[in-house]
Amino acid sequence: MTWVKICGITNLEDALTAIDAGADALGFVFYEKSPRKADPEKTREITAKLPANVERVGVFVDADPEHIRAVVSEAGLTAVQLHRKSMLRVWEDALQDMQSVGVSRFIPVVPGNLLKKGGVHIENRIREKIFAFMLDSPSNSAVGGTGTTFDWETTQDLVQALGSLVPVIVAGGLTPANVGAAMRILKPWGVDVASGVEAAPGKKDPQRVRAFIAAVREAEKTI
Repeated sequence: MTWVKICGITNLEDALTAIDAGADALGFVFYEKSPRKADPEKTREITAKLPANVERVGVFVDADPEHIRAVVSEAGLTAVQLHRKSMLRVWEDALQDMQSVGVSRFIPVVPGNLLKKGGVHIENRIREKIFAFMLDSPSNSAVGGTGTTFDWETTQDLVQALGSLVPVIVAGGLTPANVGAAMRILKPWGVDVASGVEAAPGKKDPQRVRAFIAAVREAEKTI
Protein backbone atom coordinates (compact mmCIF):
# COMPACT_ATOMS: atom_id res chain seq x y z
CA MET A 1 0.00 0.00 0.00
CA THR A 2 1.10 3.55 -0.71
CA TRP A 3 2.30 5.41 2.38
CA VAL A 4 0.18 8.52 2.99
CA LYS A 5 1.19 11.53 5.06
CA ILE A 6 -1.14 14.38 5.92
CA CYS A 7 1.06 17.38 6.68
CA GLY A 8 0.50 20.69 8.42
CA ILE A 9 -1.46 19.26 11.36
CA THR A 10 -2.13 21.85 14.08
CA ASN A 11 -4.99 20.36 16.11
CA LEU A 12 -6.22 17.05 17.47
CA GLU A 13 -9.46 17.03 15.49
CA ASP A 14 -7.61 17.11 12.17
CA ALA A 15 -5.12 14.51 13.39
CA LEU A 16 -7.86 12.06 14.34
CA THR A 17 -9.76 12.70 11.11
CA ALA A 18 -6.65 11.88 9.07
CA ILE A 19 -5.99 8.70 11.01
CA ASP A 20 -9.61 7.58 10.76
CA ALA A 21 -9.40 8.15 6.99
CA GLY A 22 -6.37 5.87 6.79
CA ALA A 23 -3.29 8.12 6.98
CA ASP A 24 0.00 6.41 7.84
CA ALA A 25 1.75 9.56 9.03
CA LEU A 26 1.05 13.08 10.23
CA GLY A 27 3.33 16.06 9.66
CA PHE A 28 3.90 18.88 12.14
CA VAL A 29 5.67 21.97 10.79
CA PHE A 30 8.23 23.64 13.05
CA TYR A 31 9.14 26.59 10.86
CA GLU A 32 8.56 30.15 12.02
CA LYS A 33 7.43 31.46 8.64
CA SER A 34 4.88 28.74 7.94
CA PRO A 35 1.14 29.48 8.27
CA ARG A 36 0.92 25.90 9.56
CA LYS A 37 3.50 26.39 12.28
CA ALA A 38 3.08 23.93 15.15
CA ASP A 39 3.87 24.48 18.81
CA PRO A 40 5.94 21.67 20.39
CA GLU A 41 3.95 21.59 23.64
CA LYS A 42 0.61 21.54 21.86
CA THR A 43 1.94 18.94 19.44
CA ARG A 44 2.83 16.70 22.38
CA GLU A 45 -0.80 16.91 23.52
CA ILE A 46 -1.78 15.65 20.05
CA THR A 47 0.86 12.96 19.58
CA ALA A 48 0.13 11.51 23.03
CA LYS A 49 -3.36 10.63 21.80
CA LEU A 50 -2.29 8.95 18.55
CA PRO A 51 -2.05 5.21 17.85
CA ALA A 52 1.49 3.88 18.21
CA ASN A 53 1.69 2.84 14.54
CA VAL A 54 1.15 6.37 13.21
CA GLU A 55 4.37 8.13 12.17
CA ARG A 56 4.77 11.56 13.77
CA VAL A 57 6.94 13.60 11.44
CA GLY A 58 8.51 16.89 12.43
CA VAL A 59 9.12 19.21 9.48
CA PHE A 60 12.15 21.50 9.83
CA VAL A 61 13.81 24.09 7.57
CA ASP A 62 17.53 24.82 7.90
CA ALA A 63 17.33 23.87 11.58
CA ASP A 64 20.38 22.90 13.62
CA PRO A 65 20.53 19.47 15.29
CA GLU A 66 20.26 20.87 18.83
CA HIS A 67 16.98 22.64 18.04
CA ILE A 68 15.60 19.59 16.26
CA ARG A 69 16.54 17.31 19.15
CA ALA A 70 14.76 19.57 21.65
CA VAL A 71 11.58 19.70 19.57
CA VAL A 72 11.63 15.95 18.87
CA SER A 73 11.77 15.27 22.60
CA GLU A 74 9.14 17.81 23.62
CA ALA A 75 6.69 17.07 20.80
CA GLY A 76 6.94 13.28 20.83
CA LEU A 77 8.09 12.84 17.23
CA THR A 78 9.22 9.65 15.52
CA ALA A 79 10.73 11.03 12.29
CA VAL A 80 12.34 14.19 10.95
CA GLN A 81 11.72 15.75 7.54
CA LEU A 82 14.41 18.26 6.70
CA HIS A 83 14.22 21.01 4.07
CA ARG A 84 17.32 22.96 3.14
CA LYS A 85 16.82 26.28 1.38
CA SER A 86 20.30 25.94 -0.05
CA MET A 87 20.47 22.85 -2.22
CA LEU A 88 24.25 23.21 -2.20
CA ARG A 89 24.28 21.73 1.29
CA VAL A 90 25.63 18.19 0.99
CA TRP A 91 23.13 15.67 2.36
CA GLU A 92 25.96 13.52 3.68
CA ASP A 93 26.95 16.35 6.01
CA ALA A 94 23.33 16.86 7.01
CA LEU A 95 22.92 13.20 7.86
CA GLN A 96 26.03 13.24 10.03
CA ASP A 97 24.62 16.25 11.86
CA MET A 98 21.28 14.50 12.32
CA GLN A 99 22.55 11.32 13.96
CA SER A 100 21.83 12.54 17.48
CA VAL A 101 18.47 14.28 17.08
CA GLY A 102 16.50 11.56 18.84
CA VAL A 103 14.92 9.72 15.89
CA SER A 104 16.22 7.15 13.44
CA ARG A 105 13.90 7.99 10.56
CA PHE A 106 15.15 10.79 8.37
CA ILE A 107 13.39 12.23 5.30
CA PRO A 108 15.52 14.65 3.24
CA VAL A 109 13.62 16.92 0.85
CA VAL A 110 14.64 18.41 -2.50
CA PRO A 111 12.67 20.10 -5.30
CA GLY A 112 11.42 17.50 -7.77
CA ASN A 113 12.51 19.65 -10.70
CA LEU A 114 16.10 19.35 -9.48
CA LEU A 115 16.07 15.95 -11.15
CA LYS A 116 15.94 17.68 -14.53
CA LYS A 117 19.37 19.16 -13.77
CA GLY A 118 21.12 15.85 -13.44
CA GLY A 119 19.35 13.95 -10.70
CA VAL A 120 20.29 13.28 -7.11
CA HIS A 121 23.36 11.21 -6.24
CA ILE A 122 23.03 9.09 -3.10
CA GLU A 123 25.93 6.93 -1.98
CA ASN A 124 25.13 3.47 -0.62
CA ARG A 125 26.24 4.26 2.92
CA ILE A 126 24.02 7.35 2.94
CA ARG A 127 21.05 5.55 1.40
CA GLU A 128 21.01 3.13 4.31
CA LYS A 129 20.37 6.02 6.72
CA ILE A 130 17.39 7.44 4.80
CA PHE A 131 13.86 6.38 5.69
CA ALA A 132 12.57 7.92 2.46
CA PHE A 133 13.43 10.71 0.03
CA MET A 134 10.84 13.44 -0.59
CA LEU A 135 10.43 15.35 -3.85
CA ASP A 136 8.58 18.62 -3.28
CA SER A 137 7.84 21.84 -5.14
CA PRO A 138 9.22 24.99 -3.48
CA SER A 139 7.82 28.12 -5.09
CA ASN A 140 9.03 31.71 -4.73
CA SER A 141 11.34 30.70 -1.86
CA ALA A 142 8.46 29.10 0.06
CA VAL A 143 9.04 25.66 1.53
CA GLY A 144 6.24 23.08 1.37
CA GLY A 145 2.49 23.67 1.23
CA THR A 146 2.83 25.77 -1.91
CA GLY A 147 -0.01 24.12 -3.82
CA THR A 148 2.16 23.73 -6.92
CA THR A 149 3.42 20.56 -8.57
CA PHE A 150 6.80 19.83 -10.08
CA ASP A 151 7.18 18.55 -13.64
CA TRP A 152 5.95 14.96 -13.35
CA GLU A 153 6.19 14.10 -17.05
CA THR A 154 9.76 15.27 -17.58
CA THR A 155 11.07 13.73 -14.35
CA GLN A 156 9.08 10.49 -14.62
CA ASP A 157 11.98 8.19 -15.49
CA LEU A 158 14.34 9.82 -13.01
CA VAL A 159 11.82 9.59 -10.17
CA GLN A 160 11.28 5.91 -10.87
CA ALA A 161 15.05 5.32 -11.07
CA LEU A 162 15.50 7.06 -7.74
CA GLY A 163 12.68 4.95 -6.36
CA SER A 164 14.61 1.79 -7.20
CA LEU A 165 17.33 2.95 -4.78
CA VAL A 166 15.35 4.48 -1.91
CA PRO A 167 11.65 4.92 -1.07
CA VAL A 168 10.38 8.10 -2.75
CA ILE A 169 7.63 10.32 -1.39
CA VAL A 170 5.99 12.72 -3.85
CA ALA A 171 4.68 16.02 -2.50
CA GLY A 172 3.79 19.43 -3.85
CA GLY A 173 0.41 20.45 -5.22
CA LEU A 174 -1.29 17.12 -4.66
CA THR A 175 -5.08 17.08 -4.33
CA PRO A 176 -7.82 14.45 -4.35
CA ALA A 177 -8.23 15.21 -8.06
CA ASN A 178 -4.62 14.72 -9.18
CA VAL A 179 -2.99 12.31 -6.73
CA GLY A 180 -4.07 9.34 -8.83
CA ALA A 181 -2.33 10.79 -11.89
CA ALA A 182 0.82 11.46 -9.86
CA MET A 183 0.86 7.86 -8.68
CA ARG A 184 0.35 6.42 -12.17
CA ILE A 185 3.07 8.60 -13.68
CA LEU A 186 5.69 8.55 -10.92
CA LYS A 187 4.88 5.32 -9.06
CA PRO A 188 6.08 6.66 -5.68
CA TRP A 189 6.38 4.71 -2.46
CA GLY A 190 4.46 7.45 -0.67
CA VAL A 191 2.53 10.70 -1.12
CA ASP A 192 2.33 13.79 1.06
CA VAL A 193 -0.34 16.51 1.11
CA ALA A 194 -0.89 19.74 3.03
CA SER A 195 -2.66 22.58 1.22
CA GLY A 196 -4.55 20.20 -1.08
CA VAL A 197 -6.79 19.03 1.77
CA GLU A 198 -7.19 22.29 3.68
CA ALA A 199 -10.14 24.53 4.39
CA ALA A 200 -7.57 27.20 5.37
CA PRO A 201 -3.84 27.11 6.18
CA GLY A 202 -3.48 24.93 9.26
CA LYS A 203 -7.08 23.71 9.21
CA LYS A 204 -8.01 20.55 7.29
CA ASP A 205 -11.22 19.92 5.41
CA PRO A 206 -12.40 16.46 6.58
CA GLN A 207 -14.10 15.69 3.27
CA ARG A 208 -10.97 16.53 1.30
CA VAL A 209 -8.79 14.46 3.62
CA ARG A 210 -11.05 11.44 3.16
CA ALA A 211 -11.33 12.04 -0.58
CA PHE A 212 -7.54 12.25 -0.91
CA ILE A 213 -6.86 8.96 0.82
CA ALA A 214 -9.75 7.29 -1.03
CA ALA A 215 -8.23 8.50 -4.31
CA VAL A 216 -4.86 7.00 -3.33
CA ARG A 217 -6.43 3.63 -2.57
CA GLU A 218 -8.39 3.71 -5.82
CA ALA A 219 -5.29 4.55 -7.85
CA GLU A 220 -3.43 1.62 -6.30
CA LYS A 221 -5.82 -0.72 -8.11
CA THR A 222 -4.58 0.45 -11.51
CA ILE A 223 -0.83 0.60 -10.89
